[in-house]
Parts: sequence; structure tokens; C-alpha cells
Amino acid sequence: MLQDKDRIFTNLYGMHDRTLAGAQARGHWDGTAGIIKKGRDWIIDQMKASGLRGRGGAGFPTGLKWSFMPKESDGRPSYLVINADESEPGTCKDREIMRHDPHTLIEGALIASFAMNANTCYIYIRGEYIREREALQAAIDEAYDKGMIGKNAAGSGWDFDLFLHHGAGAYICGEETALLESLEGKKGMPRMKPPFPAGAGLYGCPTTVNNVESIAVVPTILRRGPEWFAGFGRANNAGTKIFGISGHVNNPCVVEEAMSITFEELIDRHCGGIRGGWDNLKAVIPGGSSVPCVTGENIRDAVMDFDGLREKGSSLGTAAVIVMDNSTDIIKAIWRLSKFYKHESCGQCTPCREGTGWMMRVMDRLVKGEAHIDEIDMLLSVTKQVEGHTICALGDAAAWPIQGLIKNFRGEIEDRIRVNKQGQVSVAAE
Repeated sequence: MLQDKDRIFTNLYGMHDRTLAGAQARGHWDGTAGIIKKGRDWIIDQMKASGLRGRGGAGFPTGLKWSFMPKESDGRPSYLVINADESEPGTCKDREIMRHDPHTLIEGALIASFAMNANTCYIYIRGEYIREREALQAAIDEAYDKGMIGKNAAGSGWDFDLFLHHGAGAYICGEETALLESLEGKKGMPRMKPPFPAGAGLYGCPTTVNNVESIAVVPTILRRGPEWFAGFGRANNAGTKIFGISGHVNNPCVVEEAMSITFEELIDRHCGGIRGGWDNLKAVIPGGSSVPCVTGENIRDAVMDFDGLREKGSSLGTAAVIVMDNSTDIIKAIWRLSKFYKHESCGQCTPCREGTGWMMRVMDRLVKGEAHIDEIDMLLSVTKQVEGHTICALGDAAAWPIQGLIKNFRGEIEDRIRVNKQGQVSVAAE
């Protein structure tokens, strides 16, 4: 169990002062100039040693990602872009950081930008996040006023500018290259890779795109040491993590916990158990809507980290845990996700543009029981034709929930089709 003294986000629930003075009283902005004066290589080496993996879903090692940025400028500026688009259904962790603990993000942006030789950072915030944007912008203004960012940021000798850019509410702009396109004022459509952003990103310049949580934990890791951070969780799954638990639990919440906690302990300790008891648990989507669901009996002993959930045939993703009890119409729940991905596809790739609509329409018929049993395998084969055949991962995100449904609840789909057929037969006989 994570002790209070080990929490990085000390104001996750907004119980304390979120201003600069409040953040400093809780230990943030402490010795920032000293950290920067230790140099880029030291910062990147410390981040590698900490074992921090990206908190936006993919789990790529953060220090390694930073090291891809050019050491010497070829005349082009470098940029850090922070992905605060958080549009994955079920995910609401970065929102709490920006609302209640914004200075962790601003200080992290300064240190991370320095480490990558970037004098400018952009935070791209989700279109629907109005209050979060206001809180974050107020914190940025205050940091400028107090000299923590701007010329000679925090007395470090490094000049640093931070801009907050408000998106227009498109899920696709959470994909890093679509985000860059949108930030440049173009339509949010993913780019082909290579070139990767570290070679040619924002305005064709070296760029790193990181998640809010990945950046916000950086100052605390550097202050307390990488060994402290690596002491939480299993090997290759280090650190603390913010989990957002929603759905059929007694107390839905967003909580910072140690990685590699078991699912059962996470739910019992922080959520007061499953609504109606553990026997009432039907399925869990453990990492935001794009990952496959896991059955209730299979998830209970799951280790909540990257490797543990891969063993269960799913993924940690953004650690947005969506809990569904036996009252859930699981087929309809997955149909609703299909509808979302169909709506949010940018239409650039044919498999995704056509496939998401096709999958949604078949799912619609499965919900009503109007499909034929053969169509279950046909739907599965279409998900395989979409998965891995698109520029970005939205095609995969649309395919995986359906694959999880068919793998784990095929019997329920078949039963619904049979019941509907029997109903039609009896009506015809009358």
C-alpha cells in the first residue's frame, strides 16, 4: 500500500491550496534551479534509472524517449508538447492533476524541456476541459509572475516559455502526430511515421510528445532519487500510478497507488468493494475503453501493471478501470464503444473509415439479437483486417473491445441470437 508520505500528487482531491504558495508548501518548486544546473545528461540518466514508463497508454520508457532528441541543435528549435487531450472514455486522471495540482505539471514541463534542449513547451488540452484549462492557465500566469518560468526560469539561467492550447474536442487529437497537426492549425489527422516527432515533429522541428502524468512526476523523481521511484511495483513496471476507477463499485474514485497492486486490493481498499459483492462482478475494462475487457473471475487476482494485464489478454492503458456488474448488458456496452470509435475516426485510412462503421452496424444487430451466429466469426475477422492496418492506433482501439467481447462473452451473444430466433418462430406460429 502506498503511504501518504510517498504520494507525488499531494492535492489530487483539491483539499489544499493549488496556488504556487500552496504547491511550494507541499514541497514542489524546491531546488528546481539546482536540478537544472546538474545538466541534461544527468536528468535523462536519472529518468532512465527510475524506470518511468509513459503514463498515456503505450508505456514507452520516458528517459529513453527523451534521449532520442538531438544533443546539438542544427539551427531548428526543439519542442516539448504535453498531451492533455485525455479523450479516452473512462479516463479522468490528468484532469485531476490540472485542476488541483497544476504546478507539478508546470515544474515538470520546465525540467523536461531543459533536458531536451527545448525553450518552448505547448500543453494541448482537451476541448471539453473548460475549468481545467482555467485552473492551469491561472497557474501558468502565476508561475510567469513569480519568475518560475519565462526569462531565467526559476533562477536557473534557462529561458522557458509555456503555452496552453485548447483543442476542439476531437478524440483523434490524442494521437501524438494528429495532435501536432492540430497544434499547427491543420485538420487533426495522424501523420505517417517515419519521420518520428524527435526528428521532425511540430513545425518540422525535433519534438517529444509526453502525457501529463509522465511529465508531472518528473520533479519529484529527481528530488527523491530514481531508486525511490523504482522501489514501487515490479521490475519493468516501476513507480506510482494514478488509477481512475468508475462503474459498479461502491465508491468510484481517482487514486494514486503503487504499480503492481492486485485488482482485488485496489477495489477493496479504495472503492469499498464491488456493488453487490464480488460474486456480482461480470467484467472489467482495465485500461480505458480501447483495451479488451476481462471477465470478473479472471480479473480478481490480476496484477495492475503493464505485464500483469498483458498476461490477462488486456492492457494497463491509461489505468482507467471500468467495472461492470451482472446488471450490465455487455453486448450493448461494447456496441456503445463501437459507436464512439466510428464517430471519432478521422477517415484517412480505408480500413478504419469503413471498418468502424461496419463493425458498429453488426454490433447493433448483435445487441438486438437480429444477427446470424455465423456473423460473430465474420465480425471477428473484420476486426483482424482493421487491426494493425492503419496509420494510427484508432483502428486497433475500435477492434480490441469487440475482440474481448467475442473471446469472453461469445456464449451470451449466441444465446441472444437464439432467443430472438425462437421469439420470431413462436410469433410466426401464432
